[in-house]
Amino acid sequence: MGHRLSKIYTRTGDTGTTGLGDGSRVAKDDLRIIALGDVDELNACIGILRAQISQSNIAEQTAWDKSLSLIQHWLFDLGGEVCIPNYHLVQPISIEYLEQDIDRMNESLPMLKDFILPSGTLACSFAHQARAVCRRAERSLMAVQHRDQNIQSSSLQLLNRLSDWLFVASRTLQRAEGGSEVLWQKNINDTI
Repeated sequence: MGHRLSKIYTRTGDTGTTGLGDGSRVAKDDLRIIALGDVDELNACIGILRAQISQSNIAEQTAWDKSLSLIQHWLFDLGGEVCIPNYHLVQPISIEYLEQDIDRMNESLPMLKDFILPSGTLACSFAHQARAVCRRAERSLMAVQHRDQNIQSSSLQLLNRLSDWLFVASRTLQRAEGGSEVLWQKNINDTI
């Protein structure tokens, strides 16, 4: 593989446009670029979650790191798809993996009877933050799909399943660090 980034600044974006992977140029506020930015931000959030888990006392750090590494690679693939219209990199196996991992984690979790707040330990909170960014990335990608009709269904499914995975991961991580979930209280104003 040759050098992809021989020069970091090119000045080609100084006028408010940016290049796609197919060589075309679009405005920096194009729906495709917004979606690409959201996927990139999500990948960064996953990186922060990985770093937090690696510095914690959470059991099975190697398994967590493997899953999060796979997710980061899949998100990079997804970014490639968004950057190059009609290019397909996301594979259904990624969705199957997430579903199986959700089922595995869910086995040890109690049934949810109440809404939970996005709060808790640092790892749990970072998982919640990544989940929220994932939902935004999914909405952005849907906007591209509605306009261009060239986003494959497995790409949208990946983000949908990943947000589910991150929700279950947040619950699992909270318990792994000895915490309990922070539940939403319907009539919180009654306690003031």
